[in-house]
This record gives sequence, structure tokens and C-alpha cells, in this order.
Amino acid sequence: MTIRVLLADDQTLVREAFAMLVESARDMEVVGQAATGREAVELARATRADLVVMDIRMPDLDGIEATRLIAADEDLADVRVLVLTTYDTDENIVDALRAGASGFLVKDTRPAELLDAIRTVAAGEALLSPGPTARLIARFLRGPAATPVAVGGPECLSEREREVLSLVARGLNNTEVAQALGLSPLTAKTHVSRIIGKLGARDRAQLVIVAYESGMVTPGTM
Repeated sequence: MTIRVLLADDQTLVREAFAMLVESARDMEVVGQAATGREAVELARATRADLVVMDIRMPDLDGIEATRLIAADEDLADVRVLVLTTYDTDENIVDALRAGASGFLVKDTRPAELLDAIRTVAAGEALLSPGPTARLIARFLRGPAATPVAVGGPECLSEREREVLSLVARGLNNTEVAQALGLSPLTAKTHVSRIIGKLGARDRAQLVIVAYESGMVTPGTM
């Protein structure tokens, strides 16, 4: 299946470079380019892209607010957002994850890594590397989110599901969760899917936010 990609960045050269890279992959195509966050939202609705590669800092409407609008639109429930940042210590990344982004990527990443990231997020996984994600969450996530990211809380989870959620919040993928708990990867994946359903979260990225905001995982427990 071809992954339909929408590129949102206010720098034309950056967009064009990303477009050439994406088009070079046999399993991807660029369905639109946006120079502002508002254009990104409009094009997401018009093109029904599978994934938006979203710059955080853009004029008119920044990438965080654009991500929030996309995530809140029921008609765009299947659209995933991969945010771009200049530095992996950018506190705005946390706001982007809260808003509904499925992961983040540093702009100077290698071309092959960008394509792999697009495939990962488009497949419904979150792009959350343990190191930067844990540091960011622990440093910047304070107080309640502007809008709830889930309709349920960890109290509705079984003990095993709470263990899985705790590991997911540390950035572990399904295979790593399975190894840590002595489960099969398929069982770990099933647990994650059930947790997402119970908490009403959009994806794994929001599970990280839920775990921290509920106090299940706290700074210093990495």
C-alpha cells in the first residue's frame, strides 16, 4: 500500500528536499505541501493523507495547533502526524505529543531514518525513542493538559496492563516490552491495543502522556 504523505514546512527548500526524498521511495507519494499550519490542516482534509510531516514552527498557525486541529477532527481520525524539530530537547515536542502527534524527528536526521519514521508512524506505531522522550517528558510535563488526552484513567487497567503501560511510557516497543515481561511480542501488542482502547487514547504516543499525567511514571524513574 502506498503511504500518502503531506509535507508542512514554511521553508520551501526543506519541503522540496523532503518531497524528493519521499517520492524516491516506492511505497510513498507526496499528496500535498503546506507552508503554514493552517494550510496543513486544510490540505489534510482535502487530500486525506495518511501522514503529515509537520514542522513545529510555522507562521499563521504553528505545527502544534495544526496537529491539535487534525487530531480533534473525527473525519481525520486515520491521519497521523510526525512532527519535525530542530533540537530533540525542544519542550514544544511535549506539547505536540499532547496535541496528538504520533512522534517526533530531528530535522538533521538521515534520509533513510526519515523514510523509516514515516513507515513506522503510518503503520500506527509511535516514534518514541527512550532517551529523548523520557528526558523531555520528565523535564517539561507538568500539570494537567489543556485538553484531556484520554477518557479513562489507569485505574481501569489490570495489573498486567499497568505494567505494560509503564514500559511503553519509557519508550519501549512491543518486542522490548515482551522481553521485559516474559511475553510473546503478539501478546504484548494485544495488551497495548487493549490499553489504547480502554483509555480512549489515539495511539502509543498518547499513552506516554497518560502515564506521566496520571503519576504512573514520574521523573527520576527512568
